[in-house]
Amino acid sequence: MADTDPGIVCPACISSAKPIEPPFCRQCASPFTGTVTGETFVCGYCQDLRFNFSRTVCACRAEGVVRDCILRFKYNREMYFGPHLVDWLLGAAQRWIDWREVDAIVPVPLHPRKQRQREFNQAEYLAAALGRAVGVPVLKGKVRRIKDTGTQTKLGAEARMKNLRDAFAVRDEKALKGKRLVILDDVFTTGATMDSCAKTMKSAGAREVIALAVARGV
Repeated sequence: MADTDPGIVCPACISSAKPIEPPFCRQCASPFTGTVTGETFVCGYCQDLRFNFSRTVCACRAEGVVRDCILRFKYNREMYFGPHLVDWLLGAAQRWIDWREVDAIVPVPLHPRKQRQREFNQAEYLAAALGRAVGVPVLKGKVRRIKDTGTQTKLGAEARMKNLRDAFAVRDEKALKGKRLVILDDVFTTGATMDSCAKTMKSAGAREVIALAVARGV
């Protein structure tokens, strides 16, 4: 990244991002290096899991320049990295999702305490940009986070699932009922956050939920 011009990521750094290309797991978007028969497959991690979202799309691996941009954007509030995240997100979102079949985008909500600390929700920023690009409305505030789970960075998959149990609630069931929805966050790691949120949305009557993120933790 260019130190003399903050927020500008040079072309060489941008090109070092590692996009997630097929074959990747339909359920968690984890990339696979071997040969896979057929268009879709489910990885070993997901074989015995039943997520509440139908599938996952992620743009890049959460490493290198992508990880740096996300961390500086989210935790340091260096907003000038946001457009780079949007560019990566749009590349995958427009390639792998048929937006004619999507009714709305739902950004993963933050707990009010955490949002006050950060002063913004990175998922809402990304959702607003995506919604404008694909012509799909964003349902902001229809799902809320009622459990302050704290950071999950150091937790394993099982602990994350337990930590996020009953973490979300729906504020407006009518806005979700019968809808095909895309739930959006910046990073997908174990899927615990999106699964908990999707479960709440499905319980409110959502017809289908697709998980979408800028980066896949691998």
